[in-house]
Amino acid sequence: MAAVGAPGSSPQPRVYFQAVSGAEEPEPPHRKQGKVTVKYDRRELRRRLNLEEWIIEQLTVLYDCEEESIPELEIDVDELLDLASDEERAARVKDLLIDCYKPTDEFVKELLSRIQGMQKFNTPQKYSPHQPK
Repeated sequence: MAAVGAPGSSPQPRVYFQAVSGAEEPEPPHRKQGKVTVKYDRRELRRRLNLEEWIIEQLTVLYDCEEESIPELEIDVDELLDLASDEERAARVKDLLIDCYKPTDEFVKELLSRIQGMQKFNTPQKYSPHQPK
């Protein structure tokens, strides 16, 4: 660091910082960008989101309440897709809606129609450089 004031210049001296050779700060190491290890189909994600919104809307009608007041229940689409037949899926959904006082047959029928052709989502796995591609 050197203070330099030129004669005849302003009364305030100016301060200049000079790097001392060999004492430069090393650049931080560049971080490698992570690789995307699981790719999801955007169309399938959109279908899932639309289905979830539809389910919430229908449950508010069935339970005649606001979204926040819907009883704690989870309609797991992947679980339904794991079941072998529509009869098993319908029975599972009806079990979940056991405390609903309104008829649920139309809801169950429409839900089963909407999940037709959907793909089951696999749980994303952590990336390991030793995994075969």
